[in-house]
Amino acid sequence: MSVSVIFKIAAVGILVTLLGQVLKHSGREEQAFLVSLAGLILVLTWIVPCIYDLFETIQSLFAL
Repeated sequence: MSVSVIFKIAAVGILVTLLGQVLKHSGREEQAFLVSLAGLILVLTWIVPCIYDLFETIQSLFAL
């Protein structure tokens, strides 16, 4: 996992938090939830390949 992925995740987290707070204060809780869900899905699409590579490395390390 490179450092750029960590910075991307942090940036998405900050943006989602800001947008969520603005939407909640304006009375749009449903849209705030959808923004949070979209941010989670985006981050998971970046993380799942890294987790897959980790499991592949562990599998090859122990020759399973």
